Amino acid sequence: MDSSVLSDDSDYDIVSPENSIADLRLGLTSTIPEPPPTETARETFNTCQLSAQDIQALVRNTLGLCSPVSQTRTRKVYVDGIFDPFSVRHALQLRQAKLSFPSVWLVVGVFSDASCHRFGCPPASPEVERYEVVRHCRWVDEVLSDAPCTLDTQFLANFKIDYVGVEEGATVDPSYDKLRLKGYDELKKSGI
Repeated sequence: MDSSVLSDDSDYDIVSPENSIADLRLGLTSTIPEPPPTETARETFNTCQLSAQDIQALVRNTLGLCSPVSQTRTRKVYVDGIFDPFSVRHALQLRQAKLSFPSVWLVVGVFSDASCHRFGCPPASPEVERYEVVRHCRWVDEVLSDAPCTLDTQFLANFKIDYVGVEEGATVDPSYDKLRLKGYDELKKSGI
């Protein structure tokens, strides 16, 4: 083969929309592109039509913050669950967590099979599949496998978590696991 046909990588340009991959740093992208929801989705899932600004206003109100949060610091937000089966409601929950501040690094804890069995919630899918499904969600930055079922301030300090996202109504449902409830209430008292 003629050596003039062979070339090195310097002959190629990387084509990307506006930014290069080098510009993508720890959660510092100003907006996350997403296709608009269909009309049917808007009618079915009321949260899919919330903008990042809407979600951030709700979070500021919930946390009692008067003004918009600094855009220069990335907040580490933690959400956990079984994610079995992973559904559109999970994706919307993770979207809200990711858009809760101007810059978020979203850590998602997925419970192991053993934890699920211990708490009487045997999963239909094995943990490795649940970890991978969550890992491939566009909003997730990091997956924590074998997540603890009960959260405490030590866990948050170890992983440098700023805030925890909890399902709406989780702490008012009397059938909700009492250990998880106690951990959530402890975090809520501390403003996390």
